[in-house]
Amino acid sequence: METFGASVTASPSELTEAGRAALAADPDSPGSLGLAISEAVEAALGSGGTAKYALGSVLNHVLLHQTIIGQEAQLQMELAEDYPDIVIGAAGGGSNFGGLALPFLGEQLRGGRSVRAVAVEPASCPTLTEGKYDYDFGDTAGMTPLTKMHTLGHDFVPPSIHAGGLRYHGMSPIISALKELDFLEARAVPQTACFEAGVTFARSEGIVPAPESTHAVRAAIDEALACKESGEEKSILFSLSGHGHFDMQAYIDYFAGKLKD
Repeated sequence: METFGASVTASPSELTEAGRAALAADPDSPGSLGLAISEAVEAALGSGGTAKYALGSVLNHVLLHQTIIGQEAQLQMELAEDYPDIVIGAAGGGSNFGGLALPFLGEQLRGGRSVRAVAVEPASCPTLTEGKYDYDFGDTAGMTPLTKMHTLGHDFVPPSIHAGGLRYHGMSPIISALKELDFLEARAVPQTACFEAGVTFARSEGIVPAPESTHAVRAAIDEALACKESGEEKSILFSLSGHGHFDMQAYIDYFAGKLKD
């Protein structure tokens, strides 16, 4: 971002009331997506109207925008003359997983083939697997509207893990509702197991996955191994949502044995 002229300030910062409050409570605070949202909204509101803030990931309209991914996947499956039995995506706020899974779940709800949809989240931030289904704020400071979702509490600060994009306390209302109605499964996995899967994928396919993406890779490998054990044949579709070329330090730490669950 700085290469293209932007100024970047890490959250929590001393530039906003929300950031200063977090640092006063814990000078070593690792921050969170919720806190970063609070700081960004505060900065936009204090700009005198020159700045705008667009809230992403967790909001329903963002998931609907992201479904271009699932629609393209449906066309790819048609080209392969196949259809997935299992659809897997990493889950932080919900747009990654929802973008892939919603078109297939929509097809199922219209009377088409059913799929097992599996949302995979970090064990350190288990929103779907451990969170409460309730109204909560989308940011730490409580500046955003209340949203009905699975949440760990807007003041929850997840441990610092390399899959930073998944460190969010809440989950999209659409994904949360589908979970409540048993249209999808949720699974929480620790980061060392995810990086192990990421390395396996890289050595097999020649692509180093982003830390967030390794969560989906982990679940896909586990599902494939379960099929191997049972002798069943299943088509498994997962989203390789990003490469890890900007996350080399994460892999360096993994190989150095510095990553902890």
